[in-house]
Amino acid sequence: MKVLVEVASKNIEEYVDKCDALLLGIHKFSVMNMVSFTVDEIKDIVLKYPQLEIFVKMDKNIFNEEIEEVRQCLTELNDIPIHGVFFYDLALLELKDELSLSFDLVWSQTHMVTNYRTCDYYYQKGVRYALLSKEITLDEIVEIAEKSSIQTIVEVVSLPSVGFSRRKLVHNYYEYYQEQGTSSLTVLEKVTNKKYLVKEEENGTGFLLDEVLNGTSVISSLYQAGVDYVLFREEGIPSFLELISDTKKYISLDCSDTSYVEKYKKLGDNTGFFFKKTIYRVKK
Repeated sequence: MKVLVEVASKNIEEYVDKCDALLLGIHKFSVMNMVSFTVDEIKDIVLKYPQLEIFVKMDKNIFNEEIEEVRQCLTELNDIPIHGVFFYDLALLELKDELSLSFDLVWSQTHMVTNYRTCDYYYQKGVRYALLSKEITLDEIVEIAEKSSIQTIVEVVSLPSVGFSRRKLVHNYYEYYQEQGTSSLTVLEKVTNKKYLVKEEENGTGFLLDEVLNGTSVISSLYQAGVDYVLFREEGIPSFLELISDTKKYISLDCSDTSYVEKYKKLGDNTGFFFKKTIYRVKK
């Protein structure tokens, strides 16, 4: 099992030897990034750090007027030995075939990646990897890892994203109240009494739970199930470089070092949906 990191800095040198792979958001065609990279910057990183697997995040909805620019971007990426491209819009699945692109694809449709049969459907379509939904349980993740041919990626530490809108919601909010404001704000959701970060960017507005998802305690189970990558998103995580370095060592020891789990209880007790089933009931 490998450690995959979505970076919050362009100082790539600080991640070397602390993880196995990096996830880089590409300029214009990815969402909810702390930093984004041009194709030329990605090329320089791949050539400078061949020991790292480089994945590119291209996870926004693609519109008709963007197709030609996306084709050009994908063609340029194909000339770089990247490891794979995370996709949300199914246009990328078609364009990979149309352009005979050689890099692998990662199915990254947030709430939709929930079962092994659909994972195998995409695998038969030529998709090699799947980023599993954050809304499924540990048992369901293990089932996918054991029964699907697709290579699995599980997000274990992050400020979890809960939604994205292409609308400029923060701008609209301040405009409606005729106030001056920044591109981000914090809101309190009254039903759950939880805080959310609302961040507006070029491609729209994203929502993050303002509470760390701490899945360090399930890494051992994921390792035993044969999960291929654990994903750490850097934004908002304290002592992040130490965390990923410790995790890589923990995995190299077959996840047998119990002091690792004890140490990272300090990230909090929010284990997301790993031990919590999502149950839909008809409202009476």
